[in-house]
Amino acid sequence: MDTPPFKFAAMGLDHRHIYGMAEGMIAAGGTFAGYWTDGSPLPLEGFEKRFPGVPRAADVRTLLEDPEIRLMLVASAPEHRAAHAISAMQHGKDVMTDKPGCITLSELAQIETVVARTGRIWSVNFSERFEVRAVTRATELVRAGAIGEVIQTIGMGPHRLNAHLRPDWFFDAGRYGGILTDIACHQIDQFLHFTGLETAEIVHAAIGNFANPERPDFEDFGELNLASGRSQGYIRVDWYTADALPNWGDGRLFILGSEGSIELRKYVDVAGRPGTDHLFLVNGSRCEHIDCSDASLPYFGQLAGDVVNRTETAVSQSHTFTVSRLALQAQAQAVRRGNLLSR
Repeated sequence: MDTPPFKFAAMGLDHRHIYGMAEGMIAAGGTFAGYWTDGSPLPLEGFEKRFPGVPRAADVRTLLEDPEIRLMLVASAPEHRAAHAISAMQHGKDVMTDKPGCITLSELAQIETVVARTGRIWSVNFSERFEVRAVTRATELVRAGAIGEVIQTIGMGPHRLNAHLRPDWFFDAGRYGGILTDIACHQIDQFLHFTGLETAEIVHAAIGNFANPERPDFEDFGELNLASGRSQGYIRVDWYTADALPNWGDGRLFILGSEGSIELRKYVDVAGRPGTDHLFLVNGSRCEHIDCSDASLPYFGQLAGDVVNRTETAVSQSHTFTVSRLALQAQAQAVRRGNLLSR
């Protein structure tokens, strides 16, 4: 079913993820009606080049009080995302927020209360699933039984630091939520998605600083283990991507099944095939590389339909809450290692 035209706006441009968020909603049929941001954050210049005709609102209330705007994209600094999302929902807008959607359990509780009271959608753009075509194809294979029951996922989220390009809040866990809250939410989302589980237990969590002693409060490494029922998950995230890699990180996902396995090289096949979205499938009858560049990205179109039709097809609200809660719990209980021990 085609989605009727709708308008959306952006609230905060402090992270480059706003580019993919906005492009996805435009591709889904949305009209980009305007944006507001505080000051001149670094992504602003790139944003204006990509979306040259989108007007900037001097006052955010102009967007919040516009009844034709149905969806608000929130990509402000993490410390402000919960408040901005709550304000948008209180003004009758659905929300797609950059991850992490909030940085404390208290903020999450407030968001849950507002969602229950207003009936608005609070969707976190887990871009390492929603914006990766190889994940779409892996989902199709797993759902078709290509590797049997999912026993374990191993998610790796390495990132390039680019310290000279980062704002002050990036190095303050109290302002961005910490490495597990910020990055590992992606891998928690994928664990629940591929296992089909509703929730999980944090068995182990750790954070550390091993390569940035001059910033002893900065977390450059994190890991955690999840378990639920018959499935396990291991997650490792870091800021150690070396300069020779041609992109920001060699994101990888391993899905181990009872009858086979899938490996995703999402962004680069090191010293191998060109391009992105590489999938390797091994089971009882197949051992092959699959180019997933032609797979779809259904999240944005489904979310557009949910906004217009008041449905829940893109991702369930309970799933988004659970992923956020598990990431926050892992961060709170994480063992501190390396240079962090000095704090």
